Amino acid sequence: MSVVEDKLKTMEEAVKTIRDGDHIAVSGFASTRNAMAFAHELIRQKKRDLTISVCIATLETDMLVGAGCVKKLIYGGGRLDRFGPFWNIDRAKVENRILVEEYSGLCICLKYLAGALGIPYIPSKSLLGSDILRRLQETAPDQIKVTECPFTGEKLVLLRALEPDVAVIHAQVVDREGNAWIYGPLFETKEKARAAKRVIITAEEIVDTEIIRNDPERTVIPGYRVDTVVYAPFGAHPTSCYKYYDYDLEHIQLYLEACEKGEFEKYLKEYVLGVDNHWEYLEKIGGAKKLFSLKADPYYGY
Repeated sequence: MSVVEDKLKTMEEAVKTIRDGDHIAVSGFASTRNAMAFAHELIRQKKRDLTISVCIATLETDMLVGAGCVKKLIYGGGRLDRFGPFWNIDRAKVENRILVEEYSGLCICLKYLAGALGIPYIPSKSLLGSDILRRLQETAPDQIKVTECPFTGEKLVLLRALEPDVAVIHAQVVDREGNAWIYGPLFETKEKARAAKRVIITAEEIVDTEIIRNDPERTVIPGYRVDTVVYAPFGAHPTSCYKYYDYDLEHIQLYLEACEKGEFEKYLKEYVLGVDNHWEYLEKIGGAKKLFSLKADPYYGY
């Protein structure tokens, strides 16, 4: 088997490479392009003590926190867009069941950028005078410093770089070499993929490398940065994946209602632990008929 072919793994194989205690930078933003299939498998394999980082919290993060996989969360806050709050994250914070470093979304992006550039920290004026800065100085003094610019004397905030063990990114298109196309908003995807020690891509489609080479400017994550490729159609469900499918409003509401009523474990048992893999999950949520109803309009992309 060639080196290129070695990158293509099953979801189960890819998740087995995640160690308890790893720092994972997760995909997407709120209810868009989450690596949900990967999160489901993390839960099935009972991974523990993970550190999760993301610019704005995602549905996959909330689910991982609720399932007891997460020890620490580094993020810029957020909620599930207009659908409602992240019940599991909010409860875990209130009950002190997870450690939290909460920045602004911009600061998380900058911290990934520092990691991508290979520098230990990055200066910013963001957070000066804010309660976020005050709280971080009390709870994470080794991650943030206030100093003066050596050239102008201005006050600056120094943000320590984020260097995740693994970045897990859901993409629309990838080839066997790991060259990935991502349509729609990128958020901090480029930075986190370059900051991480290794990258796992889950994707809607795996195409021939010749297709990528014929349109190379679309490549957001180059193959040399990618360690593992996983075929995962509808791998972001119930969140959306631009140009492929819209979010599943009915299922998101089902999830939120279960969390609000304290029935998250019941949801988990039925839709995650009650199936063996991603393919069985797709059948569980309604199969071809349900998935076809979510397909994106070719003009609008949703």
